[in-house]
Amino acid sequence: MRTDLLADPVDGLDEALAAVDAFDDALVAGLLRPQPAQTDGLAALADALGGTPLASLVAEAAEKTAAGAAGEDHFVALAAARTALMGSVHDALTARVADVTGRPAAEASERPADGDEPAANVLAAARAWLCDLARAGWQGIDHELVGGAAPVVSAMLPDPALRRQATLLDGFAAELAASCPGATLDRIPVRRWADLWSRALLLTLPGAARTPALSTATGRLLPLGVDVQEHATAVQAQVHAVFEPADGTAPRLVRAAASAPKPDTVVGAGLWQLLRSRMSLLTAVSEGRATDLDGMPVTAEGDLVWDDERARVGEPADPFATARVVLATATDPVTAPLDRHPVRIAVPVLLEGYAAERADDGTVTFTVAGHRLAVDTDRVPDAGPLTPEAIAASGACLGLLRWDAGAFLLQPLAVETTVRKKTVAVHAGAWAGGTTDKAGVRAEKAATDAVAVLRERAGRLLRS
Repeated sequence: MRTDLLADPVDGLDEALAAVDAFDDALVAGLLRPQPAQTDGLAALADALGGTPLASLVAEAAEKTAAGAAGEDHFVALAAARTALMGSVHDALTARVADVTGRPAAEASERPADGDEPAANVLAAARAWLCDLARAGWQGIDHELVGGAAPVVSAMLPDPALRRQATLLDGFAAELAASCPGATLDRIPVRRWADLWSRALLLTLPGAARTPALSTATGRLLPLGVDVQEHATAVQAQVHAVFEPADGTAPRLVRAAASAPKPDTVVGAGLWQLLRSRMSLLTAVSEGRATDLDGMPVTAEGDLVWDDERARVGEPADPFATARVVLATATDPVTAPLDRHPVRIAVPVLLEGYAAERADDGTVTFTVAGHRLAVDTDRVPDAGPLTPEAIAASGACLGLLRWDAGAFLLQPLAVETTVRKKTVAVHAGAWAGGTTDKAGVRAEKAATDAVAVLRERAGRLLRS
């Protein structure tokens, strides 16, 4: 890896993010009657899109919005402009990552999306609510305005084609409701809420709700590691792996995810109890085995639509051996247009020969060939044996290269460390299929007891 490139500036990056920030600041006070500072933010967004196919459309939208006369089409144009800028940042950063890893990128698919268009009136209602949000701004939100999302979400949820939009709107509205009234907020997550607003608005447009086109994957799946993403009411385990097609074509990087709702009392290793029944791959990961796929559905972006009937646990496959032998030749997946955002960057890499350092505040840094790389230990889940101490004592690391707060950082998925003069691998997903580790067994038992109590209470409520 050319880790020296990670610290080099990326041309145009700061300018693009500055234009995004200027527009995001304009959303804080709302766009119903923009003040001079807000109109400057709108102008900055329009200027950043000058010379692009969106230039005239965004310039008109910025002018109408500055005059307080914006309609839905103008807000959609502004959301598209912001999304395009964040997409350009994503593209510049992924190009830099490709230079660092030296891996080829997969070719974009030309297959059209599948499915019929969902009810246009429901999407129009969602779009109207989002435009009202933009007019009010984050400082102008109140429970009445935020509550307007509830009937829209209720109308969306029964339609599987609108489940993604419904989930996004529901989560966004919940965050806003927890922050009402906006006028009393001391701190506003400006970029996050602008991200959610612009994405939600574009997903109301015709064609955005269609499901991705699928092909099939037959061959051998070699897991690299598991990224656990936990929320108070939901959990997801995303397995990053190398897929070797049976037809002998080039290997490629893919992902497979299992998710489940969860009570907030289930934490740590107990999370696996909610996920194991949804994906046999988790057992293969914890046992260090490959999985043989037969006609597994897969999107052009490399996401496997997991079906246990099309998977069979195969031979032992050490993730570090996979990384050393195959990872460098595997093609990186493409990114769907609406998913082009820096937060989506999560590129599997293998680092070796570094010097690990742990500061007094617990932060860990790897120095590779004289270049320092921050390690994001906060993303390491409590649902496995991987700890900051093991990371700081490691000599090899399998992880995800990410970008956050203006810099690249590494999220460890597994490390090799020395225990009693022997090299031992420690994986974040080692307990996914079950464990004999004492700490893991205790956490599993606590989770089992919590789930049993919750089920008993739920049954009592249903009987009453």
